[in-house]
Amino acid sequence: MTVTGPDFVALQVRDLPRSAAFYEQHLGLHRIPAGPPGAVVFATQPVPFAVREPLPGVDLDAGRPGLGVALWLHSTDAQALHDALDAAGVPIVTPAFDGPFGRTFTFSDPDGYAVTIHDKA
Repeated sequence: MTVTGPDFVALQVRDLPRSAAFYEQHLGLHRIPAGPPGAVVFATQPVPFAVREPLPGVDLDAGRPGLGVALWLHSTDAQALHDALDAAGVPIVTPAFDGPFGRTFTFSDPDGYAVTIHDKA
């Protein structure tokens, strides 16, 4: 037996409709038609990405959500996305720079998750 890699990524969020709208409006993600209760799953490749209501016992106010976890999403144009998010008032945690994964930057989503965007295929 062996693990072949990540197969699903979900963020637990305080306000599911707000977070789903954020990822749709600002990142251009599209919902899949069916998903589990209490979650919105997006049609991302190669791994599905979702936002979901917190599981029992999860306190999203007990520190910064996702601290210690690195979530990277690919974009076809990281600089254009950076500029659009910045213009929309989305907090930019790390300004855009060129690195080994192409143009790269990190923003903070409505729940405080730090999400890194890169554009190298």
